[in-house]
Amino acid sequence: MWTYDKKLQYPVKIARPNPAMARLIITQFGGPDGELGASQRYLSQRYSMPYDEVKATLTDIGTEELAHMEMICAIVHQLTRNLSEKQIKDSGFDTYFVDHTIGLYPTSAAGNPWTASYIQSKGDVICDLTEDLAADATKRKKTMKVSDKHAKKLHRQV
Repeated sequence: MWTYDKKLQYPVKIARPNPAMARLIITQFGGPDGELGASQRYLSQRYSMPYDEVKATLTDIGTEELAHMEMICAIVHQLTRNLSEKQIKDSGFDTYFVDHTIGLYPTSAAGNPWTASYIQSKGDVICDLTEDLAADATKRKKTMKVSDKHAKKLHRQV
């Protein structure tokens, strides 16, 4: 059980919508290396760990990934609120919008819905921790790629 403080540790305040950017950032929520998968990976693997310290660490990391997911969702929500029909169509956000409107749905930038096949939980300490290291390295590389490409645009909107 956790105590939940109902505010973001790092508040997200985006002034102008940008659905094209939201289409890319949403992969950090539900893409193959996104926060949803990361949280589920750690929180699932913790149960089979033979050491209490490792269980506690995986619980802490999984919980932190949920907090990251909350920040990503806040960003996507703010980038897609109050869109005009023209903005939706011109940005290519219309294919997402037709199914989900501005609801947050875990998907990759390519439009593929999140699936549990993105994660592994084998019940073997070495396999699971190796999976975690590989997944974190991939996620970090993707985050930097998305961040570098769009940080300036996002910063100007704040």
